Amino acid sequence: MLPPFKIFAGTKSEYMAKEICKDLGVELGKMNIQHFADGEFEVSFEESIRGCEVYLVQSTFPNSDNLMELLLMIDAAKRASAASIIAVMPYFGWARQDRKDKPRVSIAAKLVADLLSTAGVNRVICMDLHADQIQGFFNVPVDHLYASSVFIPYIESLHLPDMVIATPDVGGAKRANNYAKYFNVPLVLCHKQRAKANVVASMTVIGEVKDKNVILIDDMVDTAGTITKAADLMMSEGAKSVRALCSHAIMSDPASQRVTDCGICEMIFTNSIPYTGDCKKCTILSVAHLFADTIRRVHENQSISSQYLI
Repeated sequence: MLPPFKIFAGTKSEYMAKEICKDLGVELGKMNIQHFADGEFEVSFEESIRGCEVYLVQSTFPNSDNLMELLLMIDAAKRASAASIIAVMPYFGWARQDRKDKPRVSIAAKLVADLLSTAGVNRVICMDLHADQIQGFFNVPVDHLYASSVFIPYIESLHLPDMVIATPDVGGAKRANNYAKYFNVPLVLCHKQRAKANVVASMTVIGEVKDKNVILIDDMVDTAGTITKAADLMMSEGAKSVRALCSHAIMSDPASQRVTDCGICEMIFTNSIPYTGDCKKCTILSVAHLFADTIRRVHENQSISSQYLI
């Protein structure tokens, strides 16, 4: 017989956990997080989880507090004799630091993977990691989901003629190429040079966008400097319209204003991170069903490969 499973949520991901629980037809588990005056906090489960398969829903935004909260949740579950502990992380923070791109820097994605493993996690479920190789940083199974399962039906519903798929930088070429192959449309690349982090010095378009409806593909938008610059450049080269599909809406200031002011006609995100801005161009698609179905399949030891459209 399969052990019972329970779902719990961190502070900033309760909205997602509630949607997942509603999809699965279960109640969200009772948990208490007590904060102290000096900034410390204490995690406690308010119901028995002995022998249960425990799913902890927690993305890491803002990164530090939510990561620490997740680590304490894992530790508390382990000490409460949970049969297995699965971290459900729709957004995996620190993923941009996946290699040494200059001397004397940390590889934060590997460090976070080690912290989660040391805390006692048995499996990780995440979506659209900044770099696929981060899966290899873990010594536990990683179910890496893709937002394409919600983005592709949305693109198809637009019925756009003369469509091309584009990427705002060459680092996302593989991701964008998968979309281009699926829709059998051309791929356009943007080559950018950065002056420093979050600041783009120059950008050029590689490919034809004149009289085309462009779909920009990216995994995250932070300050929106790159993607808005790419959109404006494509519009200046004769594109009919530019839309952007981005998995994670980090949207640090002044991202919302940049999107409002640029040539993008629609910015489509998932709700892996709750978007609280007021940009009317933004459309939010829920991935709660994707995670709920994955949790169901993992619990029942079923394959999740049918989730992958591309």
